[in-house]
Amino acid sequence: MIICHPKTRVPNKQSTQSRPNIEGFPMPDYVPTNAASSGVKLDKKTLKQIAARSDRPGLVYLTKWIATLVLSGALVTTTLGTIWMWPTMFVLGVFLTVPAYSFSHECAHGTAFRSRWINEAVLWITSLIYLEEPLHRRYTHTNHHTHTWHVGKDSQMPFDTPMGFGCWIAEITGFALLRFHLQVFGQLALRRYTPIMRDVTPETEFPRMTRNARIMIAIYAGLILLPLIGIMWPLWFIIVPRIMGAPIMLLFTLTQHVELMENSPSIVESTRSFRGSRLGDFLYMNMNNHMEHHLYPNVPFHALPQLAQAIKDQVPAPDPGFFRTNFEVFLITLRRSMGKSTKAQHIRQAPHMVTNGGPIQKIAERSM
Repeated sequence: MIICHPKTRVPNKQSTQSRPNIEGFPMPDYVPTNAASSGVKLDKKTLKQIAARSDRPGLVYLTKWIATLVLSGALVTTTLGTIWMWPTMFVLGVFLTVPAYSFSHECAHGTAFRSRWINEAVLWITSLIYLEEPLHRRYTHTNHHTHTWHVGKDSQMPFDTPMGFGCWIAEITGFALLRFHLQVFGQLALRRYTPIMRDVTPETEFPRMTRNARIMIAIYAGLILLPLIGIMWPLWFIIVPRIMGAPIMLLFTLTQHVELMENSPSIVESTRSFRGSRLGDFLYMNMNNHMEHHLYPNVPFHALPQLAQAIKDQVPAPDPGFFRTNFEVFLITLRRSMGKSTKAQHIRQAPHMVTNGGPIQKIAERSM
């Protein structure tokens, strides 16, 4: 039997005092989460070199991404009407959704390109694919970096903590995130700005956010309506691939903070990196170096491996690769929901995430 206590929290050594957050729930005192709060140091000259921005890496990546979409789209075209259309749509979906998430994330930081207008244009298009209004994405993500994994303050905690198997299913299928994004689109389009939105967003940005949301809703409505009048290409090349590719995208993002320490000023305790592969590094834009990204979020995607090498002696070794790490998370959540031991074998875990069974004591509810 699983018993959840939505308002209970497990304290840690960094969170001995508390004060109310914007929803009235207790939250710990905190400091902005970054390299300084984590005790990680990198000399200014080296950091400046690593963090240098350029249009070239982003344009090269954009060209490669478009090429993968053209090739995988061609595969869908040649297999339409056969059973092979489904695996080819899945391949197209992976190349559509994972880089769209990664690119929109990088552009939200403003580090994908040196030229601001290119960065903003790509942010808009990739956010359209990812299904989030771009300015909402930028400001809530800035908040996520400032208060990484702080209960009641981080506006991008996408799942309940600790995670059970039911929550894992809801997360990787994409339905939980889709519901949140649709809710945000409705709130922005109707100008019903939430306290969290107002807390993280400059007031002057709301008119632009409302305009973007309404335009995007119109585009989505058009894509849905076209198949109803017999125009089927949006269904085979956008809608179905987007749905099929979402679980892979979400498995990448799930690894970022799951099973790690909440309410800690240390990124090392709250954030995970895992070993990459050539395909994974391309799809995820080197964001498998996620701990390094949170330590120095001004470092562009193409320089993250260089950053990881520069600070490797100050941070834990990366966890196993994409498949091994996600399989371990799957086993942990399944065993937790069955009331069994949650000790991980190969990935890092916060000490209080390890139990020998019993009911789930919920620390935090999802904020997105």
